[in-house]
Amino acid sequence: MIEIGGQTYALDDPLVVAALAGGGVLLLIVLLLLLALRAAARSARATEPLARQVAQMGQRVEGLSEGQQQLAGGLNHVSEAQASAQSNMLHLMEKRLSQVSGELNENLQGSARRTAQSLGELQQRLNAIDKAQENITKLSGDVLTLQDILSNKQTRGAFGEIQLTDIVSKALPSDSYSLQQTLSNGRRADCLIHLPDPPGPIAIDSKFPLEAYEALRNAQTDRDVQEAAKGLRTAVRKHLKDIAERYIVEGETADGALMFLPSEAVYAELHANFAEVVREGFALRVWIVSPTTCMATLNTMRAILKDARMREQAGAIRRELGLLFADVERLGTRVENLDRHFGQAAKDISDIKISADKAGRRARRLDNFDFEELAPETEPRVVPLSNEG
Repeated sequence: MIEIGGQTYALDDPLVVAALAGGGVLLLIVLLLLLALRAAARSARATEPLARQVAQMGQRVEGLSEGQQQLAGGLNHVSEAQASAQSNMLHLMEKRLSQVSGELNENLQGSARRTAQSLGELQQRLNAIDKAQENITKLSGDVLTLQDILSNKQTRGAFGEIQLTDIVSKALPSDSYSLQQTLSNGRRADCLIHLPDPPGPIAIDSKFPLEAYEALRNAQTDRDVQEAAKGLRTAVRKHLKDIAERYIVEGETADGALMFLPSEAVYAELHANFAEVVREGFALRVWIVSPTTCMATLNTMRAILKDARMREQAGAIRRELGLLFADVERLGTRVENLDRHFGQAAKDISDIKISADKAGRRARRLDNFDFEELAPETEPRVVPLSNEG
């Protein structure tokens, strides 16, 4: 960088390089002039050509000086133009930077709002997930509790009795069954349905051969499957035999009983792969029911109970129908009397209207008695006019 007349010029600028080259040429000319003067002292003959050359050189130097001045003016103009361009560029950059800054702030604010909204929605989803997790944890605890219940024979029996009680209470009226009913042989049935005779009261007992069924489901080899099937077959047969011996009492209960299985899976397994056991139950007059089939059976029993109660009330219904017929006949007689009274009342009203009309005509004649003679009730008497004066 060089500074000339308060102006700073860059050495890599082409105009500055050209100016420096001109200055170098000028300096070289001066040196040549000095050498020429020295040569003039040595040779007079060479002076004149040299003088001419010096004059020419002077003209060229003057041209170079003028060119240098023009170059300096051009440099000043270029400097001013560059300064103006830089000012305009700075102004544009400041304006663009301000615009970009505003857009950036607006985008940041919008992003902040969207982020806040997304965080709120995320918080709601997290709360929902927390609630679902709580429900899953609670459900897992309930499943573990159910597994604990089913793992014990006594609690498993209570589970079946509770399920049976729930089904019966929803299907039948409360006075049509008894829970934990003790029979004359000292046995206590889980539920006794009070059906009319025939067939008579029918007992329902809950059984749940879960261990044998789970052993069958968990069997891996053919031998294990055969052993588990044999165990399930033995357990179900024992339950069927116990129910037939305990809850079918001649003269007291129906000639049959129901074995309630509180598991649709066990019921389906028996009917799918142990049909001979189901047929043995038919022979013992013990019918196996699941929650679904038990509800259907109880609905049939409810229809039987309703029909029996209708038959029991048939005599009372006939008596009520006889009384209703008498009441209808009495009502017909009273309607006839009322109609007769209405006819008499209509006749009396007609007579009253005739009397009212006669009284009205008499009143009108009395009102005009100064101007005309009273006439008989039938036709008015015509009085001829006389010509006598």
